[in-house]
Amino acid sequence: MKTALALRHLHFEDLGTLEPLLEERGYQVRYVDATQADLSALDANASDLLIILGGPIGAFDDELYPFLTDELRLIEQRLAGGRPLLGICLGAQLIARELGAAVAPMGFKEIGFAPLTLTAEGRESVLSPLADVPVLHWHGDRFETPPGSRLLAGTEGCPQQAYAFGNAVLGLQFHLEADADRIESWLVGHCCELALAGLDPRAVREDARRHGQSLARAARRVIGTWLDRQLDSNEHLR
Repeated sequence: MKTALALRHLHFEDLGTLEPLLEERGYQVRYVDATQADLSALDANASDLLIILGGPIGAFDDELYPFLTDELRLIEQRLAGGRPLLGICLGAQLIARELGAAVAPMGFKEIGFAPLTLTAEGRESVLSPLADVPVLHWHGDRFETPPGSRLLAGTEGCPQQAYAFGNAVLGLQFHLEADADRIESWLVGHCCELALAGLDPRAVREDARRHGQSLARAARRVIGTWLDRQLDSNEHLR
């Protein structure tokens, strides 16, 4: 059985709608809580797929949150091994940092459901099913496009929303994995952030109801195609 290791920073920011997809694809999913586990003891390249999930801290906050030092080292080793690596929100920022890109606050929060603008390369990429599909944005930091990577998507407020580095690495600033049926956990877990940003949770809840199913369908197509390409790459290397 294939294995998927997901590093989680908040319990409710999990794989969401992607978890059943991975299980259908024959992956045994294992979560590791990055704030509690001994990340230095993990073998970065032992799993078939490594996913770095989101969280409300910054990619350069390792002095404040020392566990990030071991997490960054794990990402560095995974990148060196060339094995499939997916980063979502904070995960994409941490990978971007390891690839030599700047990550910094935007000066405002981008929170809520809104569509992406795909680049020319993005329209030809695995992200093509996301054209005109509102995705969940929930961040206040942004990454620069990592050197040697391909910029795939952006928004007006955050022009760098997704990148691919080679065929094995995909970084997504937005949350395509969010399960709209469990949005209440996000609204409660991030209630202080919503209040500080002056956002009404009722609006986010309603948008989750309106867009959740279309996002879930598109997410399955995006990640399903990306996983297929990993298999194709592995066959090519044999």
